[in-house]
Amino acid sequence: MSKRDDDLNRFVREALSKGIARAEVREALLHAGWAGEQVEAALGAYSEVTFAVPVPTPRPYISAQEAFFYLVLFTTLYLAVYALGKLSFNFIEQAFPDALYRAGDTERSIRWSLALLVVTLPVFLFTTHHVNRLLTRDPIKAGSPTRKWLTYIALFIAVTFLIGDFVTLVFGLLGGELTLRFLLKVATVALLAGAVFGYYLHDLKRDERVP
Repeated sequence: MSKRDDDLNRFVREALSKGIARAEVREALLHAGWAGEQVEAALGAYSEVTFAVPVPTPRPYISAQEAFFYLVLFTTLYLAVYALGKLSFNFIEQAFPDALYRAGDTERSIRWSLALLVVTLPVFLFTTHHVNRLLTRDPIKAGSPTRKWLTYIALFIAVTFLIGDFVTLVFGLLGGELTLRFLLKVATVALLAGAVFGYYLHDLKRDERVP
């Protein structure tokens, strides 16, 4: 926390302890040039319960054990999506082979992708279920900085793949390379990246609705 944030937090605490209404504190800070988000965050640090002194609002806390589960969750997510995408590509290549197609290489790749998917997908589903149970018991943990950072990283990676996928599509269109094999691969990437992006974007919006 910076010195300016310390000053803001101290000011809000002292103002509330003197019985000054939140609306007046908010108006004074905004008039002084503080950003709305900073003001709301400073006021949100204290509960609106009636007491002799300002009562701190519980802050999201994540233990080392929970951080471990989040890291496992997102790592297995990436591996499972990669395995599923690779497996889809292998089947597409088998169904629509080109001149450089070699069955032996594709069959080995399919076995490897299946092995990766069989191991990582159950771990991802189990970890997701476990984390959701933790959030159900203690919804405030949804505001964990670790969880939000990893979620936004997942969104960033998904958007990067979507952008790259559409660039590849336009490149193929300009070069006249729109074969069925090519289009199916582009659609596979769009579907997987879009699913990850949509799910975790919805997850963030759901967290924002949690009081």
